[in-house]
Amino acid sequence: MKIINGTSVVAAASRGTIYYYQRDELDIGRHKVSDTELEMRRFLVAKAASSVELDALYEEALERLGEENAQIFFIHQVMIDDDQFGSGVAKYIKDKGYNAEYAVSAAASDLIKGLAQNGSEYLRERVMDVRDISDRIIRHLLNAKTTRPEIVQGTIICADTIMPSEAMMFDRTKIVGICTASGSVTSHASIIAKSMNLPCIVCMGEELNDELDGKEAIVDGYDGILYIEPDDITAERVRETNKAEKRKHEMLHTLVGLENETIDGRKVSVMANILQLSQVEDVIRNDACGIGLFSSESLYLGEKVFPSDDTLFYNYRRAVEDMKGKEVMLLTYDVSAEKIAEIMGLKPERNPALGYRSLRVCLELQDVFRTQIRAMLRASAYGKMSIVLPMIIDIGEFRRARAIINEVKDKLREEGIPFDENVRIGAIIETPAAVMTSDLLAKEADFLSIGTTDLEQFTLALDKNSVKYDRIKPENCTAVLRMIKIVCDNAHKNGIPVILCGEMASDLSLTELFLAMDVDMFSVAPSKVLLLRKVIRSLDLGSSDHTDNLIAQHLQV
Repeated sequence: MKIINGTSVVAAASRGTIYYYQRDELDIGRHKVSDTELEMRRFLVAKAASSVELDALYEEALERLGEENAQIFFIHQVMIDDDQFGSGVAKYIKDKGYNAEYAVSAAASDLIKGLAQNGSEYLRERVMDVRDISDRIIRHLLNAKTTRPEIVQGTIICADTIMPSEAMMFDRTKIVGICTASGSVTSHASIIAKSMNLPCIVCMGEELNDELDGKEAIVDGYDGILYIEPDDITAERVRETNKAEKRKHEMLHTLVGLENETIDGRKVSVMANILQLSQVEDVIRNDACGIGLFSSESLYLGEKVFPSDDTLFYNYRRAVEDMKGKEVMLLTYDVSAEKIAEIMGLKPERNPALGYRSLRVCLELQDVFRTQIRAMLRASAYGKMSIVLPMIIDIGEFRRARAIINEVKDKLREEGIPFDENVRIGAIIETPAAVMTSDLLAKEADFLSIGTTDLEQFTLALDKNSVKYDRIKPENCTAVLRMIKIVCDNAHKNGIPVILCGEMASDLSLTELFLAMDVDMFSVAPSKVLLLRKVIRSLDLGSSDHTDNLIAQHLQV
């Protein structure tokens, strides 16, 4: 038996036969041409044919995978028509005199280099999109046909990577698992696996190769392990784990629709954090009380400009409408110079976490900020929505941001565009400075969110991306817990609620303590909502003496 480890995407397990998928190599070639106009026409014809295919793929994905997953092919349409890509191809054909096939490949490589150098996981996944659309155009230029792989029932698809269009080629009724050597939890293979609820493991490395083709295997999506030719003991253990997890899953889903309150009757909201529109479905499926943080990073990372009012509005409105009256808290740009260097022409900072970022950027780039606020306010006409301001360090920042929001409201009124006049505005407490001025913020904000992950980092003066972070970080850090208590007290003195976000919010060993501190809401990953609700419903906070003792024990007071 051979074991290959990776990163689990979908917590499930299955047994099957490996089909190692390898895409056909395209013989592109590079040579000079005498008729550059002919090459440009060839490129444009191939691009048009690719667009027709993408329309068909969108319709197919819409039927098989739903609208959110089908959107990737709409995005591919946009990318094919992108001016930067088109001008890159034209440069290689008209300026350098190369053949169209090579020009498309070279222009795509230029885009990929820029994306690959960025530290963002989201942008690294966009590399696959660029490869997909460039390969599609090149196939048309070469008149190379693509055939759908023939697979049998009980197939585990393994590959180095799987591009969006390739994922559509497989007969999903015959697939029992997906494994990739590279990729991440946001890769297209992951998205497909989630939509099909298939066990999926990514980032498995070079051990996952074509030598495994045809072998029996078990995909253990609970522990992120692929067992090649498993022995009977392993097979039985994984089978029992699968049964137990399914029972647990079924049990958790019995909580859907039930009141979320402790045994002694205290009602608590458990909301969900999302990074993109496609995750709203997960929020709804796990019966979250709303969206506690909707970040817009996926809409601007890697772009040459910030998204338009209409692009933002589309995403915000969809989220607000889909939540059907449950609150959606929209986070304003939580950007750093590192993430927007290409948009703004900025040089990367030595420590972007402590630099030009978040609300500091928005208060300087006011046109960008106004565009986002306008989209948010427009979306507020379609459901319950609020605005959250990140990285506040001073009451003056909050006031300046609120003044801009009020100006945008005035403009919308002049234009006769509807919005919710009572949109709430909150601040995220994620720095010691914000903790120490939370009494002032609580007097003017409608709610306070505590971003525990960044608060922990800045309090401990320890980079959360450091490999030594978990080794150095104190467990249940007293300093951070005391800060959370300070914020809760200041918020409640002023009659506003507190929302706890970040990693600590989903730490079930601390849930009772946070309730004792009077945290009003939690916001966690969609997959953790039901488990947190189960714990909350099992707690009895009892008397004030009990909660006081609990706080004294953890805060060492």
